[in-house]
Amino acid sequence: MNRHTIAAVLIVVAGFSAVVLLSRYLDANRVNLPESYADSDLDLQGKKLKGFALGAEGLVADWYWMRSLQYVGGKIVSRGIESVNLEDLTSMNPRLLYPMLDNATTLDPKLMAAYSFGATILPAIDANQAIELTEKGIRDNPEQWRLLQYLGYIHWRLKDYEKAADAYERGSQIPGAPPFFKLMAAKMRSDSGSRDTAREIYKLAMAEAPDASTKTSAELRLMELDSLDEREAMDRTISEFREAKGRCPANLREIVPQLRGVRLPADNDFGLDASGDLVDPSGVTYLYDPSKCSVSLDPARTKIPVH
Repeated sequence: MNRHTIAAVLIVVAGFSAVVLLSRYLDANRVNLPESYADSDLDLQGKKLKGFALGAEGLVADWYWMRSLQYVGGKIVSRGIESVNLEDLTSMNPRLLYPMLDNATTLDPKLMAAYSFGATILPAIDANQAIELTEKGIRDNPEQWRLLQYLGYIHWRLKDYEKAADAYERGSQIPGAPPFFKLMAAKMRSDSGSRDTAREIYKLAMAEAPDASTKTSAELRLMELDSLDEREAMDRTISEFREAKGRCPANLREIVPQLRGVRLPADNDFGLDASGDLVDPSGVTYLYDPSKCSVSLDPARTKIPVH
């Protein structure tokens, strides 16, 4: 690389850094607005630099990718994680997430973490954007079978099981794709809406996650499924207890002996803390209302999404 090229690269990097610093200054001095107006448009359409950044595209792409993480994280923190519904994030108005990920993947089409994050988060914001970003990744990375896994997941969430099956079928034809792709294609065409299928999808997502955010999201989903199984089993046991004794259990400890004989899906076991109280998969004690015979998650403490 000659001196002129190095100088040009430095000018691009310096210019972009100046834009970033200016953006931060403007953010720090912005007039407070209602939440629906809190986001400004992107200060710079970085994807327009493609072909002109003289090798700095990857640096700019990483900046957009990191900013997308901070953007979503900031909204969750400001809203309060206990009030966040992972199935529907539209109330947070995260309208800049797709433009950020679009910029990142245009500048660096091989940035798999951005596609993974988009496939995990965007379906809860705008499913069409999630599909568009993932299909873009497939076009630019035809050898990446994971992108077909993401596409299958998105269509599965939309309950479009035939398209989900097609995505897994396409993925199974890519060299190096694991055998479970053909199994998932068949499963989508049979019991695609079952909880067992959901568990398999999230287990695969967690095992194959290319970044911590995707892995954490899949882990929370698995906890949610396990908790649903546990609460259904507890509800049945409480109902049997009430029928036999003519009253609700005074507390959940009363039904622990009966629960020891209950077989949970995926060979799971009920969790108990040091005091012998039943805890959810995130380790937080279940709430119990003896006046209603009802079990619930503790929304203030649990890590599991509460709808």
